[in-house]
Amino acid sequence: MKPVSIDARWFDGHQGRPTLVQVWIEGRELCFADQRLHLDELGWPDGFQRGQRQLQLPGRGALTFQQAEIFDAWALQAGRTPGWIDRWQRSAWLAAASLMLSALLIAVGLTGGLPWAADWLVRRIPPSAEAPIGEQAMKLLDEQWLRPSELTEAEQAMWRRRFADMLHRTDAQVGVVVPAGLDLGFRRGGRMLGPNAFALPGGKLCVTDELIGLMRDEPDAVLTILAHEVGHVQGRHGLRLAARAAAVTAVAAVWLGDYSSFINGLPALIFTASYSRDHEREADDYARRLTLAAGVDAGRIALFFKRVRDTYGAQDESPLAIAFSSHPADSERVRHFQGGEATR
Repeated sequence: MKPVSIDARWFDGHQGRPTLVQVWIEGRELCFADQRLHLDELGWPDGFQRGQRQLQLPGRGALTFQQAEIFDAWALQAGRTPGWIDRWQRSAWLAAASLMLSALLIAVGLTGGLPWAADWLVRRIPPSAEAPIGEQAMKLLDEQWLRPSELTEAEQAMWRRRFADMLHRTDAQVGVVVPAGLDLGFRRGGRMLGPNAFALPGGKLCVTDELIGLMRDEPDAVLTILAHEVGHVQGRHGLRLAARAAAVTAVAAVWLGDYSSFINGLPALIFTASYSRDHEREADDYARRLTLAAGVDAGRIALFFKRVRDTYGAQDESPLAIAFSSHPADSERVRHFQGGEATR
């Protein structure tokens, strides 16, 4: 039986113009002109691609076939069966299964692998390295959302003194560790931020004028809020949050090929993403232990939640997701601060 042949253009790698040839298969060899090559030596094209087909010839150039459908039919008739990758790509069921598997692996990686890797990395970063991150985040906050405080220097000094006294009384107690380098500042948040307090990597804490104005007569409530933010600093939650968010964004940048959004948006990730529920519990437990050691009545925090609801209503539109007043003020949380012991 005469082998089935097909027209092709042979680019031998020496001449710029191709040679028109007839190609056929005999046994385990590909034949054309005066050339004979073993089939296993050839670089067969991907059968899933459209358009022309190109057969790579080691050391002898390449054969180009203009019509993919004719080449595929010829190769099949000549005994060349598609590889398992071609068969996989041509199967709608297998393609859908592979897509679902890929999505599952990505989801597992984002929810489990990346957070674990980010926390592992944070544990190996010295605390001193957090300060530049916090400073950059504070600078961005000042440029976009915050304004200089209108509290008098005397009032700011009074609140810093109260905060320092609480930390001093706490530091004298066994079992409560106070992180070093805490720096309390004040800013005006405006209608967008309202009564807020937040902590940044490196120990920068900030309270808005609106929170002080709302709770000026309840210093223990303000100190409890600050104790909660110190808990975030102690747990390095800001850096862990930034590392996790940056890891996810970096993966998206690799996937989409857009690195500029990752590089430019890194500082904003620190204070626009939300702490996890576990981080909030850790900060609450730390605040409860700290206030107990310092003799601060943490139960007054219930009045803060009530005044926020009565005065400002819902705070869902605040862009500062890590701020204290944007946390859920549920009854369980209030009971925790009013109780005599921390939950952990």
